[in-house]
Amino acid sequence: MAKKSPSVHRAALLASAVAVLGLLTACGGSGDGAAAGSPKTLPGTAAPATGGRSTDAASASASASDGAPGKATATASQAESTTAADTTGGRCHTSELRASVGRNDPGAGQENFPVVLTNKSSRTCTVRGYPGAAFVDASGRQLGPDPKRSSGSPTTVTLAPGKSAWAGMTFSNPEVSGAHPATPASLLVTPPDERDHLTVTWKGGPVPVSGNASSVFLTVFSPGTGP
Repeated sequence: MAKKSPSVHRAALLASAVAVLGLLTACGGSGDGAAAGSPKTLPGTAAPATGGRSTDAASASASASDGAPGKATATASQAESTTAADTTGGRCHTSELRASVGRNDPGAGQENFPVVLTNKSSRTCTVRGYPGAAFVDASGRQLGPDPKRSSGSPTTVTLAPGKSAWAGMTFSNPEVSGAHPATPASLLVTPPDERDHLTVTWKGGPVPVSGNASSVFLTVFSPGTGP
């Protein structure tokens, strides 16, 4: 076998070196392209998105924070409006009233008592129409039928704190009418449109509870404590 000359051998080695260098350069370019295109682009894309979410959250938090005083102010204003509404107008509730019975003003065989409701609350309220009423004995048992309503035109009576309204309660004197009498322990008074009653100790003597002319009549409320 013929031996190659030194010059031919060097040329072959040089050609091999050039080929290897070319391959290395091509691989390096592809590697840089992949690293720059995919890994660098993804973090670059993710960072703004994350930053955006943080910014949005911060903005939302700031907006909520900025809005909170406004909402608090609105709530406070609503509360003030509600308080104002509560302190002016609206019907009087039983818990806001005190009941009493005024002095008898008899005439022509009739007994006439003013049933008085006084506003003991700190707000202005109203009563309209007729009171509910019932005579009861010491055990709380009702004496006689429910009172009847006299004809009348109800009007709204406005009660500032400490002011009163009265309704007339009339019945025939049992000694004159011949009705069966009883002496109540208390008179239960229910304000208009209310369910709870107020208890007043009765000091007006016997009342008719059965028989002829045993009816008790009530009038509508008027301002004041009586005629």
